This record gives sequence, structure tokens and C-alpha cells, in this order.
Amino acid sequence: MSHLYALLGRIGLSSIFIASGWSKLGAYAGTQQYMEAMGVPGFLLPLVILVEIGAGLAVLAGLFTRSGALSLAAFSIAAGVLFHADLGDTTQFVQLMKNVAIGGGLLLLAAHGAGDFSLDAWRRARHPRHSHAIQGGAL
Repeated sequence: MSHLYALLGRIGLSSIFIASGWSKLGAYAGTQQYMEAMGVPGFLLPLVILVEIGAGLAVLAGLFTRSGALSLAAFSIAAGVLFHADLGDTTQFVQLMKNVAIGGGLLLLAAHGAGDFSLDAWRRARHPRHSHAIQGGAL
């Protein structure tokens, strides 16, 4: 049953990043302006989209899960600090804590891996001697 929970957790954790990255593609100019208004260089937007969609899809599929989860955890916490740092505003504080919670869930995923219902597990079964590298490296 825990492997099903790992799959459902990956679906939940990855969906917010995939949807967010996709929406940035549709509102590119507005997102870039918002980033710049918050003091973040707008030229970073393609990298942001790549991380959200690319690492989000990797976590969803359970492929290089540990690396993808670590990338998204760092991204989530950094985005929370950069865009939701007004701790006097209750809404912004809740948004910051949401980012921290998502980052925490991703760190658990990085620590424990994707589970049996993943491409990482499939690759491990096909190449058992290289299972350490397939899991996304040492932690």
C-alpha cells in the first residue's frame, strides 16, 4: 500500500509545479513583469518554467525522482522567501508556509525515493548493478 501512497504523493506534489509552469507559458510577459517587480530578474523565467515543468514531470513519472524532488524543494522554498516574505500579511505568511510544507514533502520524497510504481524502480529492476546512480545519486 505504501507504494500507492508514494505514487499519489508524487502526483499531488508534482501537479502544482506542472500547472504553474504551464500557466507561466500562457502569461509569459505578465509573469516576467511580476518577477521584476519583486526584484527577481525576468530573464530567469525560462529557467523557472523549465524547472517547474521538467522536474515536475520527472517527479510525476518517478524518473530521477530524488534529483527532481531536491530541485523542486529548493525552488519552492526560494520562491516562498522571494515572493511571500511579508510576514505581517496573513495571506502572504500562509503562502510562505505552503511553500515550506511543499518543500518538506519533496525532501521526504528525495530521502525515500519514488516507490515501486515509478520509472526509477523499473530502471533499477532492469539494471540492478547501477541502482544507486539510477535512484538519483547519494543522499
